[in-house]
Amino acid sequence: MIDVGAGAYLAGRHALFASDYESSASYFARALMNDPDNGALMESLVLSQLALGNVAAAVPVARKMEAAGLRSQGTRITLAVDHIMKEDYQPLVDAVADRSGIGPLIDGLLAGWANMGLGSVSKALERFDEVADEKGLRSFALYHKALALALVGDFEGAEAIYSDEHAGLLGLSRRAVIARAQILSQLGRDAEALEMMTDAFGTSFDPGLTALADRLAAGETVPFDHITSVRDGMAEVFFAVASALRGEASDDFALIYARVASDLRPDHIDALLLSADLLDQLGQYDLAVATYKQVPADSPDYHAAELGRADALRSAGKTDAAIEVLERLAKDYPGLPVVHTSLGDLLRQQEDYAGAVAAYDKALEYTEEGAPGEWFLLYARGIAHERLKQWDAAETDLRHALQLNPDQPQVLNYLGYSLVERKVKLDEALGMIERAVAAQPDSGYIVDSLGWVLFRLGRYQEAVGHMEHAVELMAVDPVVNDHLGDVYWAVGRKREAEFQWKRALSFIKPDETDGEADPDRIRRKLDVGLDQVLAEEGAPPLSAADGE
Repeated sequence: MIDVGAGAYLAGRHALFASDYESSASYFARALMNDPDNGALMESLVLSQLALGNVAAAVPVARKMEAAGLRSQGTRITLAVDHIMKEDYQPLVDAVADRSGIGPLIDGLLAGWANMGLGSVSKALERFDEVADEKGLRSFALYHKALALALVGDFEGAEAIYSDEHAGLLGLSRRAVIARAQILSQLGRDAEALEMMTDAFGTSFDPGLTALADRLAAGETVPFDHITSVRDGMAEVFFAVASALRGEASDDFALIYARVASDLRPDHIDALLLSADLLDQLGQYDLAVATYKQVPADSPDYHAAELGRADALRSAGKTDAAIEVLERLAKDYPGLPVVHTSLGDLLRQQEDYAGAVAAYDKALEYTEEGAPGEWFLLYARGIAHERLKQWDAAETDLRHALQLNPDQPQVLNYLGYSLVERKVKLDEALGMIERAVAAQPDSGYIVDSLGWVLFRLGRYQEAVGHMEHAVELMAVDPVVNDHLGDVYWAVGRKREAEFQWKRALSFIKPDETDGEADPDRIRRKLDVGLDQVLAEEGAPPLSAADGE
């Protein structure tokens, strides 16, 4: 007889390990029907529901665990949110004293906001100061103290914290900068707010920042709506922790905090964007797409959500849908370079090089001359031109990109390698590629380029070591293995050459249509050797190229 409960448990564990939260929640709920008091099952179900953003669904299970004395991180988070939703703030204050909360940073900040909810601003500020005295927590605590002061209208006190260089707020997040701009505007210091934003972000603002900057430039007193309630402040706590955890802890863990922030404050767009991005990184593309779609079309950050949605669709293999999203976005935001750049990158990946060039043209049209990203646009457009066999345009773009970023290894390598393939300006190409290798010595593509230019120059023995290293770095790349075969043939190691050509053939994908490694040419080399192939192509023989 099959143990249905055990099967559901094992399936749930597998789904949770794969970050498939919808399946894991379903399996663990089914397993609990057969073993309703199993603490491990309950905790796994709570975590699955939190990752889905279903805090309300996690509450009954978390309460049952608490009643049974089965406290865990998931239950503590769930019950804390439940208290916040009910405006039951005293347990959050008590959690600091009895150490029954989520963790020192979160408990301290939540207790500060809980005191605000209980009507004691002074106790709230004391709590934020206590957290600030903890090592490594100063900037977090003072940011929330500034928000709390601004919430009760003490904008001078809030700005005093921001302007204190010892507070550590000067290099904080985009949200912290926006909050300060609103605070300064409330103090009648719009020009200073605008200057502060420019110092933080440069002159290229996204639509949300542009809207705020326009209001400041017009002298409008911008309302402080960064947070409007105690619950908003608590949502900011969870969002700040999620942002800090990203890249430092597992994405699953960061996702839970981001989801809680969204649950507490559904209009917290940054929390939605962070949740969606984390889901994308975890391979949950459908959930990521659904989360991006929660951002309303009238949000200043709608373009960011749509860019993320297009990327998630691309990752899910829905390329046509991703292109459709970006094309529509390009019409709605014609002056936003990042939209055209994203479209160009996707079209280039799909080998629609003409479409990519047109998109990059638009991106460059709206990119300020000398902007940090201008070199990349020229580099990307140069690649598309080169693929279209429009070499003059490609070389112009690539050389312009190098003028803007002279030591960029990818540009040096692409231009140098392209010159090698055209058998022109080989000495200049060698210099470019040597600089690229010095910058990125572990890049298989760049090391391959160095070996290949030496081969083209007839310096076969010198090429061997570099080509062998390139194959070590990119063992299954057909082009690199093909190149090593040619180099081995040139130095008389013909059996090894044939082995490398066979390896190269085995690595060429059946549906490869635009690859540099030509399977028919490789088969011909295996049949008659490289010398005969060069003769058939009208190329100089190896001995002549060597100059010996």
